[in-house]
Amino acid sequence: MSDPARLSKLSTESYKGVRDFFPEDMAMEKAIFDIWREVAEKYGYEEYAASVLEPAELYRAKSGEEIVNEQTYTFTDRGNREVTLRPEMTPTVARMVAARRRGLAFPVRWYSIPNLFRYEQPQRGRLREHWQLNVDIFGADSAGRAAGDAVEIEIISMACDITRAYGLTDADFEIRINSRVLVNHLLKDIFTLDETAAHSLSKIIDRKEKLPSEKFAEAVREIIGEKSSGTSSNLITILSSKTVAEFLKHCSAMEKNFIGITNIENVMTGLAKLGITNVRFDPTLMRGFDYYTGIVFEIFDLNPKNHRSVFGGGRYDDLLSLFGNDAGTARVTAVGFGAGDVVARDLMETYGTLENITREQTPADISICLIDTDDGSVHDYAFKLAQTLRAENVRVSIDFSKKKTGDKIAAADKRHIPFIIVLGEEEIKSDHITVKKLVTKEEKLFSSTEFKDIGNYIKKS
Repeated sequence: MSDPARLSKLSTESYKGVRDFFPEDMAMEKAIFDIWREVAEKYGYEEYAASVLEPAELYRAKSGEEIVNEQTYTFTDRGNREVTLRPEMTPTVARMVAARRRGLAFPVRWYSIPNLFRYEQPQRGRLREHWQLNVDIFGADSAGRAAGDAVEIEIISMACDITRAYGLTDADFEIRINSRVLVNHLLKDIFTLDETAAHSLSKIIDRKEKLPSEKFAEAVREIIGEKSSGTSSNLITILSSKTVAEFLKHCSAMEKNFIGITNIENVMTGLAKLGITNVRFDPTLMRGFDYYTGIVFEIFDLNPKNHRSVFGGGRYDDLLSLFGNDAGTARVTAVGFGAGDVVARDLMETYGTLENITREQTPADISICLIDTDDGSVHDYAFKLAQTLRAENVRVSIDFSKKKTGDKIAAADKRHIPFIIVLGEEEIKSDHITVKKLVTKEEKLFSSTEFKDIGNYIKKS
């Protein structure tokens, strides 16, 4: 048996890097989830879910060895299988789509709100466990089709709508865009780096904003050296470009009609037609995962208090090939993004919009405050009244406590419950109850035959 003395010494603190969600926290979390679901479903996306456990090999194959070896909760189960608590959702949804690819009606538009786990140092905007919106569209364009940029336009438009729903204006954030096709061409074909060197350099480029300029230049120099096709200083100049035109000017070996350039220009033009003009080309944007194959993008907050990338995604056309490719079936293209709840909350708190969204959230529409609580008939009457109201879709909370009536009313007000009923023997004998609106102190009398009308009264008030 457990030692009670030992148990009494257990800490009330949660595990480092995770959160407890008390009701007030859950109200904020629900507000964020509601934004995600509302926007995703406006675009015709369907919700799915999956287990938090996946074979570790799934992440080694495409997320990268670094993710599995350094940033995951990976363990061996009792069947001697190596298992990982999912650090991201994209490999999982790719597995699910691959499992049913013959039976699905493409294009598939799916979204999910999974909890994810990363073993890393907790910091602002990044914890060891978080919840994340994942949005993906599969099979919406044919492989290699430049006109497939319409898919990226839809996805980025949705990401923009979510950021606006957080309460930001277009002047508060920018959408940064790049192409992994463009970067791969630049490193492998123009700067003639082999696969290993190009991969290492792409990781350094991905960290450019986090490195001092001299450290970044030194890291680039170590990989490139002095090559006939270009020097490290040439590459740094190219990567400093703020526009596509400037990029082409600095990189004269790049063809103006190269598909990576065309993709970026098509997406930016398409977004502009939708009134989304806060878009900027960023040749250093990589998105850390190895599976991206085309356009990548990030939403970047411009507020000095939270000057950082807040979420992003891109195209990953080859991920489903991990699970085999049935003869006669076409390659399944994919574009998606992820948006985390921790960053969303930080962002909305920075702009003061989260409080506005959650202020009116309440646990109930009405509280029945009982007096004479030792009388069983009062309880019976309260239960019957509550069930009648609940059948009319009214959320009802009954206060059974022995507190004073004034304290019960104060408790309902503190919980932002807008209406109360004080119920005791007198109300039962008269067969009438009074519904009181706490904000205005307005009162309205109802008989037992009118209980169903209380719902309409609450909804109209």
